[in-house]
Amino acid sequence: MTSTRERQRAAARAKLEREMAERAARARKRRQTQAIVGAGAVLLLVVAGTVWLVTTLGGDDDKTDTAAAPEGFSQCAYTEVPAEGRTKQIKDVGLPPSQQADTGSQTMTIDTNLGPITAKIDRAAVPCTAGSFTHLASKGFFDNTKCHRLVTEGIKVLQCGDPSATGKGWRQTDGTGGPSYNLAEENLPTDKRPPYPEGVIAMANSGQPGSTGSQFFIVYGDSPLDPNYTVLGTVTGGMDLVKQVAAAGDDKAFAQQAGGGHPKKEVVINKLTMSEIQN
Repeated sequence: MTSTRERQRAAARAKLEREMAERAARARKRRQTQAIVGAGAVLLLVVAGTVWLVTTLGGDDDKTDTAAAPEGFSQCAYTEVPAEGRTKQIKDVGLPPSQQADTGSQTMTIDTNLGPITAKIDRAAVPCTAGSFTHLASKGFFDNTKCHRLVTEGIKVLQCGDPSATGKGWRQTDGTGGPSYNLAEENLPTDKRPPYPEGVIAMANSGQPGSTGSQFFIVYGDSPLDPNYTVLGTVTGGMDLVKQVAAAGDDKAFAQQAGGGHPKKEVVINKLTMSEIQN
């Protein structure tokens, strides 16, 4: 018969073996987690690099301040397009401040050759996009540019905001221009039907997350687009001008690609301004 002391020793050995097995299992799990995180970080860098390239074709070093934003402000990441990925359609006017007000509203005024178009922008919904527009407007980024795309079938939008769409006539590169940075999408209408009703102004992108730049579209009729585009604001005046442009039609230049074409009735943005923030 086994003595009491021997039974105690056997129990102690069994307990020690269990503890060692548990420690080994935890170590293996840590190594697996570290490997997964490391692989995910590499994949994230690859995806980020791909987004830079896609946005420059369709349309890094993150130099924004990562400090926490004070109350009433949001921290925004404006990601520079690498110099080697920039085309001559990219217009460099620097980066907006990384901290942007997220209270109050602004009025955007688009002074065109046909008359003014105005819109209200809620800073709480789109602090980073509104901050970007305010920065670009202050640099004259949109001045003397043309709205380069009109779509009248399926969706009803007039697209503007390419700094390279200037002068007489049209070029194959129309629609590929933008600023030297991108930002993440905000205020996506995932719960709205239709997502983009008549009267909203939304931001164009390349189809990839985080590829918003300067191009925007005015929705002049309910449009069943996927809810992947930042809703910037709501038109408060001048929609009749947009509908006049739509009634004149387009030249179908983009019919085999994104749809639509250059508007036959030319729309030139003489100047785009953003009012001071109103609380």
